[in-house]
Amino acid sequence: MLLGRVPLALAALFISAGAVAAQDFKIEEVPSVAAVAPARLKPRTIQFSDHRDDKLADAGTGLIKFEDWGRDRPLQKQFLSLFPGYMEPTIKVSVHGIPKSYTEKLHMYVVEARFLIEKPPSAIDLARYTSLDVLEKIDPSIKHRRITADQAAPQVDPQSAHNRLPNGRWCEAPGSLCIESRYPLEGKLPVGIRLANKLEEGGKKISEFMEFQTEIRVLPPEEIDRSGLTKLTGIETPVAGVLEQTIFHVNQVMQFGKLLAVLQDHPADPNRTIATVFMALAVETDVLERKKEFESVPVLRNLIPAQVLMGKSSFNSGNSISAGLPDYVRNRIRAIADGFGQ
Repeated sequence: MLLGRVPLALAALFISAGAVAAQDFKIEEVPSVAAVAPARLKPRTIQFSDHRDDKLADAGTGLIKFEDWGRDRPLQKQFLSLFPGYMEPTIKVSVHGIPKSYTEKLHMYVVEARFLIEKPPSAIDLARYTSLDVLEKIDPSIKHRRITADQAAPQVDPQSAHNRLPNGRWCEAPGSLCIESRYPLEGKLPVGIRLANKLEEGGKKISEFMEFQTEIRVLPPEEIDRSGLTKLTGIETPVAGVLEQTIFHVNQVMQFGKLLAVLQDHPADPNRTIATVFMALAVETDVLERKKEFESVPVLRNLIPAQVLMGKSSFNSGNSISAGLPDYVRNRIRAIADGFGQ
């Protein structure tokens, strides 16, 4: 029973990770953020879409197969994958002592959000989010430590080698902040894990912590693909700044995560900025397929991975990821919007 792969805690995967988000921004659900013209944006209102009702999405989870995502939305795949050209990784496993390779299938949870900032792009300090002090103040429950390129898991762990950059190494980009973070599970979820550990005698014990490695940086002007990003956002005004956060190693649940915040001039008001924020989580498909082994244990029937992930389990609680991805991401977007506006 690989309960340790259940998405029990992805909290703090993205910046502005306060457990209680700013509540003065209103979420307005739309089918497509890119279809919302700048003139339709309203103050303190976030246009939001997580594509759970798209035709591509799985009806039970709202997630999209990686291969379908890449085929139908190649521009998103280009900018929101771990790196351009990223493919589902080949994983080596041992079956009865015989080494075998298989493709790790992925499902994507992709979010788009757009909102107004009541100040010009030049007044927004994206670099503050590459400060460890700022991150620690945002959510004290998550403990961070700086890491170097030599400590990045894809460089030192053969099991993570598929997440290595094809050209260069993680944590070597000038001005980047690279951290390893540790987050203790919250709410009812640790209780479920302890019970599962008791039932799984002799097997690998499940951690009550989520651990991940992240690179955060403001893209330098020479690295900004202005033409591609204007196509991605659907707004033709100049790109004024880009903040990128890449999760290149996670101890369970998923293969990678990406946050991309794109700031653009408002086409009709030089004292306003349009922010478009994208989030992408690549969840391991086998997490979603773990069902029968949980249903056979009455007390764990509500711990089915897909239900926990999407906030449909009695084990979900709180305002952070313990509530499930849909609530968590909405709160996170509110916090990001509030931070940009300060």
